[in-house]
Amino acid sequence: MNGSLFIGPSGKPLSWERAVSALDWPLIGLLFLMTGLGLVVVESASITLAESRHGDAFYFLKRQLFAVLLGGIIATWIVFRCTVEELELWTPILCAAVLAALVLVLIPGIGHKVNGAQRWIRLGVMNLQVSEFAKIATTLYVASYLMRHGQRLQSSFDAFIKPLLLLSLAGVLCLLEPDYGATVVLMTIAVGMIFLGGARVGQFFLCLVLLIAIGGFFIYISDYRMNRIVSFFDPWADPFGGAFQLVQSLIAVGSGAISGVGFGGSVQKLLYLPEAHTDFVFAVYAEELGLVGVTALVALYVTLVALMLRVARRAEQFNGGFGAFVVYGVTIWVACQTFISMSVNMGLLPTKGLTLPFMSYGGSSALALCIAFGLVVRISFESRVAEQPEGRR
Repeated sequence: MNGSLFIGPSGKPLSWERAVSALDWPLIGLLFLMTGLGLVVVESASITLAESRHGDAFYFLKRQLFAVLLGGIIATWIVFRCTVEELELWTPILCAAVLAALVLVLIPGIGHKVNGAQRWIRLGVMNLQVSEFAKIATTLYVASYLMRHGQRLQSSFDAFIKPLLLLSLAGVLCLLEPDYGATVVLMTIAVGMIFLGGARVGQFFLCLVLLIAIGGFFIYISDYRMNRIVSFFDPWADPFGGAFQLVQSLIAVGSGAISGVGFGGSVQKLLYLPEAHTDFVFAVYAEELGLVGVTALVALYVTLVALMLRVARRAEQFNGGFGAFVVYGVTIWVACQTFISMSVNMGLLPTKGLTLPFMSYGGSSALALCIAFGLVVRISFESRVAEQPEGRR
C-alpha cells in the first residue's frame, strides 16, 4: 500500500477517473440503501425498549450508527486499500488471530457473559462478538485452501476432509460459548465453498449427513435446544412458556397482513416480543410493512446475492480464484443467515439466535458485514480494472 487514494491490483496508484469508473456502483448503492434501511428499522424496533431501559429513545440507534460508521469509514476503507494478493498473504495470520480470540472469549474475566452465553469481549467502546468475525476468517481460510488444494478435491478424500476438521475446532469453540447459530453458519459457508471448489457430489452429501447427525446430537444433549424443537412443532401448546417468543413473532407477522399496520405502529415491539430489535427484527418489520414490505425486502436481498454472484464470476475470469472464492463465501454467508433469520421469525425453522444482515441491531454484526463487503467491493474493483481496455487506463 502507499499514499495514493486508490490502489490498483498491482499495488500501484490509479488516477481518480480510472478508479471511479472501475467502482461497482450498483453494488455500492445497494449496500448504502440496505444499511440506511437497517438503521431506520433498528430505531423503529428498539424505540420502546430503549426508552424504558435507558431513558433514551435513540440509545440503540446511536450505538448501531457508531458501529456502522466505524465499520464503513475506517474498517471498510482499510480493507479496500489492501490488494487481493496482500489479503491472501495475510490470511493465515488473520485466521490464527480469530481462532485465538475464540479461545480468549471462553476465559472467565476476559469473555463477557449475557443471558448465559459467553460470546463477547469488552473493548470499552463496544462489545466484540468474536463469532461474527469467525465467519470472515472461515471464508478467507477456505478460499486460500481451495487455491492451494482445489485440484485434489475430486481425487482425494483427504483433501476434502482436512479443512473441515480444522474448521470443526472453531465450531466446537463456538458451541462452548454457546453459539449454535454461528456454528451452523460457519459450517454452511465451509461446505458450500468446498462444493463450489470442486468436491464430488457424493462427498458433499456425506458431509451434509454427518453435519446433520452432529447437529442433532448437540440438540439432543441440550435441554433448552430440545425444548425449542418441541415448541417449534407445537408452539400453541405452551404459548406463555418455551414457545412465548415464537408465538409473539407469529402474531406480529400475521398482524402485518398485506400492507402492514404502518411504519412505527408495531404493537409487538411494545415489550411483548423479546429481542424485537435483534433476532426478531424481521417480525416487527413484517408487522409494520406487511407482505408488500416483506416482498420488497426479499427482492433487495435477492438483488444483492445476484450482484455478488456477478462479482464472483468476473473475479474468476480476471483476478484469479482466491477473490472469486471469497465472494462466493460472503454470498453463502449472507444468503444462509438471511434465510435462517427470516424462517425463524415466520416459524419455518426452530427458534435460533441469528441476526438479519443489515437489519438487526448488533455492533459486531454490522462491523463484520462492513469488512466482508469491503472485501467484495475490493475484489470487484480489481476485476473491473483488469477488464478495462488498455486505452482507458
